[in-house]
Formats: sequence, C-alpha cells, structure tokens
Amino acid sequence: MSVTLFGIKNCDTVRKARKWLEAENIKAQFHDFRDDGLSQEQLQHWVESLGWETVLNKRSTSFRALTEQQKNELNQASAMQLMLEMPTLIKRPVLVKDDKVLLGFKLTDYQAWFAK
Repeated sequence: MSVTLFGIKNCDTVRKARKWLEAENIKAQFHDFRDDGLSQEQLQHWVESLGWETVLNKRSTSFRALTEQQKNELNQASAMQLMLEMPTLIKRPVLVKDDKVLLGFKLTDYQAWFAK
C-alpha cells in the first residue's frame, strides 16, 4: 500500500491528519506542495477523481485574494492553472492511497478508508 499525504506543514488540518496516521502506524509519505511543488499530472488526477470545484478551496485566504474577474471566470482549466500557481488554493489535506484520493480530514472518513 502506497500512501501519500499532500498539504502544507503549517496547516492545522494537515497536522491532525498526520498525527492520526502516525497514531495508527500508517506509513505515509508527506508531500508539502508549497515546498516540494505540485505537478500538472498530480492535480489532474485529483480533479478527475473529485471534480475541480471540490478540490478548489473557496474558503481560503488565497481564494479571497483573487480578483472578481478571476472568480467570475473560473472553469476547470483556469482553476487548475491558479491551483498550480498558488497551491494554497487546494483544499487540504489530499490523501492518496493506491491511486484513490480523499480530500480533507474527517476522523470517520479516515477510519473507514483504512478499514478497507
């Protein structure tokens, strides 16, 4: 089983997810997309799995900083470009296990996901 947790290290929700994985003895590679970058292919996989509207964090400070024009003209291509330029626009954390994608951290979701 290959598990990678994507996020940024100073995000509280990412910290909670990392702490839970560690407590459950689940080995997960951590990928900080602010420090380690993010590839078009990774983002494409998440968007294909979950939809760009789900991956885009509209409650983030980064989203609020976008211009009205950027917000009004959002579509999959423009949203993906913005998320690649500013990874903090991505909801966190993104957990990838054997090509499956889980977004955010909810204890019950993680418990169910790893019970499979």
